[in-house]
Amino acid sequence: PELGRRFAERKRCADLECSMLMCRGKAMRDFKGPDCRFVNFKKGEAVYVYYKLIGESTELWAGSVGSDFGYFPKDLLEINHNYSNEELELPTDETDFVCF
Repeated sequence: PELGRRFAERKRCADLECSMLMCRGKAMRDFKGPDCRFVNFKKGEAVYVYYKLIGESTELWAGSVGSDFGYFPKDLLEINHNYSNEELELPTDETDFVCF
């Protein structure tokens, strides 16, 4: 899919700052993102989810693998632990989609 500057207008988070973990899962296969906004991982690695994009790009979640943070396709993750059942719907910010 064509990836513009902003992948989605809204996101779901466990808290207002989107700093609390929502869930953890295991990568079902290797993933290498198209640019620096994505997190890369290998099959079997633990992936921690901080927020889920909603709207146009519902297939992308944001999370971390080790010290790396970025987006990845949610279909590549097998959820094995939920940290929070709370889901707040918030607007995305331009800084959600920049490379650090």
